[in-house]
Amino acid sequence: MNIPQALGVRTGITSIIGSGGKTALMERLARELPGSVILCTTTHIFPFSQYPLILSAQAQDIQQELSQNRIVCVGRPGPEGKLISPAVPIAQLAELADYVLVEADGARHLPLKAHEPHEPVIPRESNQTICVAGASGFGQAVEAAVHRPSVFCRLTGAQPTDPVTPELAAQGILLEGLAQQILLNQVESGTDWALARRFSHVLHSAGLQVLAGNLRTDTTLRRL
Repeated sequence: MNIPQALGVRTGITSIIGSGGKTALMERLARELPGSVILCTTTHIFPFSQYPLILSAQAQDIQQELSQNRIVCVGRPGPEGKLISPAVPIAQLAELADYVLVEADGARHLPLKAHEPHEPVIPRESNQTICVAGASGFGQAVEAAVHRPSVFCRLTGAQPTDPVTPELAAQGILLEGLAQQILLNQVESGTDWALARRFSHVLHSAGLQVLAGNLRTDTTLRRL
């Protein structure tokens, strides 16, 4: 079972939120999905250098590129070389490609994330939201591992200097209730897998499935 199958990715719009591997997940999904794929964002993202970049506001230009390339990246120029949301509405993008993968969150390269009320920016038409978390944050202080630590502390009752346990990280995801699927990235060693099982145990109590592994090195991930 490949990653799209394990996560139950359907045709249409899939939003990816959280931290610790969103871009890596988008790359893996794009490679493994069977049809045409558009990569984009509702916030900001660096372009995918391996895929054609379309900055046009014309849907026909995107359609033309998709006739020659199965995977494309669509957006508008933003600050610091990043892309912002496309000029073509995301709902319209879903009419041009089988799959639209949307990075709907920013995390400043930290492994864990909590959300302000205006976050994440999930398109109304999205049929699935996948939350990514990074296992490298386990054991670090909240203030060092979590983007928006004050929000995380307010949500969970933790202190900024408290270590992030797998249970605490999972509790934060549960309390926010933003995603239907959870992917724990950066799991490599035996110790990591023991922590991953503790993380997944909390989420299982709410009926959520967890896929775990390392998106950069694993050919397949493990369902916990």
